[in-house]
Amino acid sequence: MKNSKYTFIAIAMLLVTIQMNAAIKLPALFSDNMMLQQQSNAPIWGWADKNQTIKIKTSWDAKTYEVKADKEGKWKIALKTPVAGGPYEILVSDGTEKKSIKNILIGEVWLCSGQSNMEMPLKGFPGQPVFKGNEAIVHSKNNKIRFITIPRATVLTPNEDFVGQWYAASAQTTGDFSATAWYFGSLLQEVLDVPVGLIHVSYGGSSMEAWMNQEMLKDFSSAKIPTTKEDLAKDPNRVATTLFNGMLSPVIGYGIKGCIWYQGESNYERAAQYKDLMEKMVSSWRGLWQQGDFPFYYAQIAPFNYAQFHPKENKEEYNSAYLREAQLKASTEIPNAGMAVLMDIGEENNIHPIHKEAGGTRLAYLALNKTYGITGFEFESPEFKAMEIKDNTVTVSFDKAPNGITSNGKDVTGFEIAGSDKVFYPAKAEVRRKSVVLISDKVVKPVAVRYLFKDYSEAQIFSTGGLPVSSFRTDNW
Repeated sequence: MKNSKYTFIAIAMLLVTIQMNAAIKLPALFSDNMMLQQQSNAPIWGWADKNQTIKIKTSWDAKTYEVKADKEGKWKIALKTPVAGGPYEILVSDGTEKKSIKNILIGEVWLCSGQSNMEMPLKGFPGQPVFKGNEAIVHSKNNKIRFITIPRATVLTPNEDFVGQWYAASAQTTGDFSATAWYFGSLLQEVLDVPVGLIHVSYGGSSMEAWMNQEMLKDFSSAKIPTTKEDLAKDPNRVATTLFNGMLSPVIGYGIKGCIWYQGESNYERAAQYKDLMEKMVSSWRGLWQQGDFPFYYAQIAPFNYAQFHPKENKEEYNSAYLREAQLKASTEIPNAGMAVLMDIGEENNIHPIHKEAGGTRLAYLALNKTYGITGFEFESPEFKAMEIKDNTVTVSFDKAPNGITSNGKDVTGFEIAGSDKVFYPAKAEVRRKSVVLISDKVVKPVAVRYLFKDYSEAQIFSTGGLPVSSFRTDNW
């Protein structure tokens, strides 16, 4: 009898295990309140018993899809989505068990990634506020904005899922959500008048290499790929591949319209390779998503006194203007991309500027024009076009300034000019409609110009729409 009792218990436990293994499991991405990209073939995936046939029924068209799980129990299929609307429901069944995903909206879905300035929530970091963040939280109730945050994770091999859920925007939910992503998404929702979904995947202090996998980094010898847990002991968010594995992998392939990115502060010491890293990361992400060259818009890091971290070293080597220069170059070489300039919101001793609305709004300007075709407003900063030298005078001209440039009536002191001796001196500046005329009594034959090419500086030249000109230089010294 005793043996029979243990046999019964063993069989019961086996049956429970089989049922657990056979149960339909959906990733956290596919849960109540989720958002799907409109007018697309939106992927959905999950797990079931191996070789099991799964049926998915969508309420927006009453269509039933069938897919067979592979030998590991994984399945994936694309659902044809309608124009923006909802709420809808998806029913997933294996013939025995049914799971439903409720309160789904169809709209525009954007991936929002980067480091701490993307991660910084509307309520701010402890002791570090977001300007008018509390006001934004109070007014944030909007059922047409949905968001999900992937929790921090640094691991050696790719994760398939995470613990998290979609939320509808309200004062109870938005305080912990990314401020930059919020301002971006809320402006899109207001202007487009369709639901907007935001997938937030960021980690403060992270390097770009952490968001890339081993294959992406094979041509970058400086990237050390971790192989043991000991390799993650110090600053795991800066170790190559760790955040790609831990946080990005579970969302790769989810149907999106595009991506916004706010990162660079943790790569400022290696500005020379940043453009190449960024080009590789963006092209590789696009390849993994298999959606073509989806839009990629990013924030140029704001000025900050990075050199304070290196008081006894050559501070010029740690001048973050070189990183901003790399980001500016990347904007011209990465297809379907754009950069929001933030020269006017930097704080000398605060790496987390309080004015997060500027970044999110300017990223939205880029998307509204370049992705959604809305015109009639300025959406990108003026950029250096050319310089003309005549005797001891330099005229610097700008493009992407349809209504001209302005200093808002203030003196412009941020330009420097140099002769062949490569010594830069402050220049007197006269602002004209689309150009600036420069002269210095210390430079008889000027050959090069720099504008705000310092670690920390404050914007002085803007478009008439208020968009600041990036720091730049004409030399390669």
